[in-house]
Amino acid sequence: MSDLSMERLRAYAAWWEALTPESVTAGRALLAPGVRFKDPFQDIAGVDRVEAMLRHMFAAIEEPRFRTLDAALGTSAGYLRWRFTGRRRGAGPGTPGFAIEGMSEVAFDATGRVAAHIDHWDAASQVYESVPVLGAVLRLAKRRAAGG
Repeated sequence: MSDLSMERLRAYAAWWEALTPESVTAGRALLAPGVRFKDPFQDIAGVDRVEAMLRHMFAAIEEPRFRTLDAALGTSAGYLRWRFTGRRRGAGPGTPGFAIEGMSEVAFDATGRVAAHIDHWDAASQVYESVPVLGAVLRLAKRRAAGG
């Protein structure tokens, strides 16, 4: 049985929105010890691994920011619609930043801590298409699939 409430979901979203390198460990108050985090690039478990992933994010991305666009509760999970923005660290001058939009499915355990955070977003159109050669191939395939 999970402890699902809008208050807990909003507190979790607020942590992501205010995330800094110094506040990464504050997630321990919100995350279950064996928390599962899954997105299109990884599937990890445990608070230590989530913290390591976030530290890597801060090392690889300039000014990463999460903004919650909407929040909802289902019968067994909460859902956050969000926008993640930043700029790849070390990108040349004039290189534009990025914006990724997606949805997170957030499940809580009986103590009210996050047991699972599963991100749903389209990596092909929001990340891979911006890679020069790969992006051209994906855009061509998309046009052909659409009959163009």
